[in-house]
Amino acid sequence: MTEGGTKVLLHVAPGTKESTECCRDFLEDLKRRGLSDPVLVVTDGAPGLIRAVEECFPASLRQRCLAHRMRNLMAKLPDEIQAEFGAAARAAYQAPSLALARAARAEVVARFSKEYPTAVACFEDDFEACIAQLHCPPRHRRVCRTTNFLERLFGEERRRLNAAGTLFGERGPQTDVCRADSGRGTLARHHDDGVRTAAAGAAARAAPGGARQAPCATHQGGPPR
Repeated sequence: MTEGGTKVLLHVAPGTKESTECCRDFLEDLKRRGLSDPVLVVTDGAPGLIRAVEECFPASLRQRCLAHRMRNLMAKLPDEIQAEFGAAARAAYQAPSLALARAARAEVVARFSKEYPTAVACFEDDFEACIAQLHCPPRHRRVCRTTNFLERLFGEERRRLNAAGTLFGERGPQTDVCRADSGRGTLARHHDDGVRTAAAGAAARAAPGGARQAPCATHQGGPPR
């Protein structure tokens, strides 16, 4: 993401798994092409990716994807408490400041730890990474607290692959991802925060007769040379 808040696709490369080695090779290639340490890097909870980010960009903040985290939390709670717990967790993750986020964290722990210890343990895990985006300007926080940009590209690629059938080699899928990125203005019109989606899904499940509803690397500056 640039200083102006625009998301930019910097690199696409094939990979066999989310191991530290594969992720490190991907990030090192970006660095060789001119990418300096970003202000903030957003990841999901994959251990190999987290380790590679911390090794390759030691000066960068690491943000845990809140869309993934909210889905993990909802999966550990009964339907009737998901909306209430989700609202409390969101209040912590999206607090106006780091101090208020940590105070809200303590409230969640005190309020829910006795009855829902597994969910609270998940909420506390890597909490500082979940609120790293609060170091950024307020206008940027909504777009840099999830990996939704990449998730949308992957979703569009899967849609195109389903329509085209089998693709042979790596070039076709890579080209399709770049084409999906060039058309993301259309996707952006259907933009959804992810965090709010997970909570909406929880509310739908908690409502009587509610349908079960499924509810995601930022870069500060221009693209590498």
